[in-house]
Amino acid sequence: MTAMIAVGDRIPNTSLLVMADGRPTPTTTSDLLGAGRVVLFAVPGAFTPTCSTVHLPSYVDTAADLASAGVDRIVCLSVNDPFVMAAWARAEGIGDEIVMAADGNADFTRAIGMEVDASRGGMGIRSRRYAMVLNDGVVTNFLPEEDGFSAIVSTGSCVLDAIRV
Repeated sequence: MTAMIAVGDRIPNTSLLVMADGRPTPTTTSDLLGAGRVVLFAVPGAFTPTCSTVHLPSYVDTAADLASAGVDRIVCLSVNDPFVMAAWARAEGIGDEIVMAADGNADFTRAIGMEVDASRGGMGIRSRRYAMVLNDGVVTNFLPEEDGFSAIVSTGSCVLDAIRV
């Protein structure tokens, strides 16, 4: 397992997919996360209970406050395909305030040491739940969940509290 990313580290440059004009569109973490102040939060799986009822809604609820606090972009990342991420965004009524990014092969997730083997639950390799704040691609705040799955320290309000300090 790769060493876990930490405050002060630059994010690795890997490929991700986002949906644009109804099609999977390649992007890189440098392009999506590397400029300005970005909040990245990762979920173990789209449509899963805690992700859908707590984690994602916490960012919908705080998106305007995060923007007022100087956040340029909010990105939700999951080890799912871009079609699933787009369907989840539609089902949850996510507008332009959150970019839904697919790390289908877990390349970014592995590169930052946040992968978890959820094969026992039939889910394969997934991302641990976390949030981070990036300033021009450098981690300034990192809020990983201790057990990798709970949504206690990585919610939108926790990130807002962290950047207001």
